[in-house]
Amino acid sequence: MMPVRLLIVTLAVGLSCADARKQMKQEAGVTPIAKVLTLLEGMVAKGLAAKQEEETKFASFKVWCDGTRRRKEEEVSAGSDLMQKQQAKIQKAAVHIKGASARIQELEEDVGRWKKDQKSASSVRAMEKTDYQATVADYSESLDALAGAIATLKKQNFDRPQTDLLQQALLQVQSQKLVPSHAKRALAAFLQQADSVRAMSDETNLLPGAPEANAYEFQSGGVIEILEKLQAEFGDKKTALDREEMTAQQGFEAINQQLADNIENAEHEVSKKTDTRAETAQLKAETEGDLAATTRERDEDQVYFDDTTALCKTKSQDFENRQELRAGELTALHKAIDIIGGGAVAGSGDKHLPQLLQIKTALAQLRNGQQSPIQDRIAAFIAERAQASGSKLLALVSQRVAAEPFTKVKKLIKDLISKLMEEATSETEHKGWCDTELTTNKQTRDSKSAETAKLSAQADDLTSTIASLADEISTLTDEVAELDAAMAKASSERSESKAENAQTVTDAKEGQIAVTQAISVLKEFYAKSAEATALTQEQKAPAEDAPSTFDGAYKGMMPEGGGVVDFMEVILSDFARLEAETSTEEATEAEDYSKYMFESKKDKALKENSKSHKEETKVNKESDLHSTQQDLKVTQEQLDKALAYYEKLKPTCVDSGITYEERVKRREEEIVSLQEALKILAGTDIA
Repeated sequence: MMPVRLLIVTLAVGLSCADARKQMKQEAGVTPIAKVLTLLEGMVAKGLAAKQEEETKFASFKVWCDGTRRRKEEEVSAGSDLMQKQQAKIQKAAVHIKGASARIQELEEDVGRWKKDQKSASSVRAMEKTDYQATVADYSESLDALAGAIATLKKQNFDRPQTDLLQQALLQVQSQKLVPSHAKRALAAFLQQADSVRAMSDETNLLPGAPEANAYEFQSGGVIEILEKLQAEFGDKKTALDREEMTAQQGFEAINQQLADNIENAEHEVSKKTDTRAETAQLKAETEGDLAATTRERDEDQVYFDDTTALCKTKSQDFENRQELRAGELTALHKAIDIIGGGAVAGSGDKHLPQLLQIKTALAQLRNGQQSPIQDRIAAFIAERAQASGSKLLALVSQRVAAEPFTKVKKLIKDLISKLMEEATSETEHKGWCDTELTTNKQTRDSKSAETAKLSAQADDLTSTIASLADEISTLTDEVAELDAAMAKASSERSESKAENAQTVTDAKEGQIAVTQAISVLKEFYAKSAEATALTQEQKAPAEDAPSTFDGAYKGMMPEGGGVVDFMEVILSDFARLEAETSTEEATEAEDYSKYMFESKKDKALKENSKSHKEETKVNKESDLHSTQQDLKVTQEQLDKALAYYEKLKPTCVDSGITYEERVKRREEEIVSLQEALKILAGTDIA
């Protein structure tokens, strides 16, 4: 069975049994109790160092866990917020697309209806024009027949033989469908009377030696009056028909133009709505793509956050378990040291192990202030290591080892080793903290610098766009003002021209009425004069004793009266032409004015619509600029804070004068040197 001392040595330093026996033979001058205590203390020191190293590593890991989870949580939250904004943007685009589609369908239905109205109006206009042409042809033919008959009758206005030319002219008038029945009956009676007269004349001419009789005496004054009245009536109706045709044509053109303008405006709006809908659909598709990418990134961040949380939780639990186990181990070692160093063990050693007496004698000598050779050896060893490594700490320790009493040297070295280990632990924690903070700060500085540059460029673009929109709005405002001035001037001129044309038409109508009344008065007078002349011709010659008066019957100033009527008819036609031309001119001016005002109002509406759209866009851009400037200000402040924090970190984490690796290496060399010095002390059998 392996001795207890050999077992303890084997477990403490991890040696094989053969190596342990060999080492114990070499250390025969050291008591077992002292050796065990040394091994236990070495185990305690090693356990403390391992525990502290583990705490240092976990502290760095915990800093990473906290920073990573905080960062990922912020990224997940930011991704969720961005997803909500993108979803709202997609919904808004869908509403706009739906509204634009409904409006396009409505406009297309209106265009279809207006085109049908155009076709219907054109068909009605064509039928009206066909009826007008047929009716005008009938009136023209009737007027030609009436004019020919009247001319023929007037040429036959004396007693003469009956001619076929007159009969043909009257028959042509009688055959016109527009001639009323009472006129046809009068013409038939006249023709029958003429035939009777011609028959009587033919019988008379059959008698030998009888003079040729006139076919009839001219009694067609009533027929001429009927024909002239028909001629005037047909002329008036033909003129009225021409006016109606012109009015109908103008109305058709106005309606057709209005429908064409409606169709053009609707098709223009359909084109704009279609383009806007396509742009909105493109924006919606892009936003949906962005939403999918954002969702993937958010989900990846969430998975990373969940994995990190689980890992950190597992590691924390493992760390607590390991620390608890290490603490229990150290407690057990301390108890073992207390037991070994207690009276039960160490007291027995005083009795049975003479080496301990030698150690006590040496200790007594040291307490009396005598210098030990081993102390000189340790001081020289540490001084040599200090010179080799350039450690000021080891040089100072060598001086203190040479100057301090021997009893304090071991404690001094242990305290220094413990202090160096604590510094190593503290510096390791500080290094982990510095690495985490520097990494996080660099990420913040890089991201905020990029974001600042992006926001600055965006602000410049928005400023340029706002200035351009302001110029365009100013130009549109001036153009709308010019249109308003031009339309006001055109309205004023149109009002003056309309009043002038209305007055001209009124004067022309009043002139026609007056001239017509004058012509009627003259014609009525001369008709009565003709009747009076006929009565006078039927009276017997006056008595011879009657005073002389005049030679023939008075017929009035027929030649002069006829000339005046002719002139009046010319004046009447001039008034009628003035009325027609002025009315046509008024209609043309009104149509031109309507077209000009319609085009101007349409142009004004388009400009005002464009201006309103640009003003709205400008307001939105100004709002975006304000938001961008606010974001830029906040981001710049964050960048400034990150830069200031980096400057704060530099003295302790960057610009310390010596690298962390060099400090660790130097500290490890110092610890190794002190531990070796401690071993030298342990090898002197001083307890």
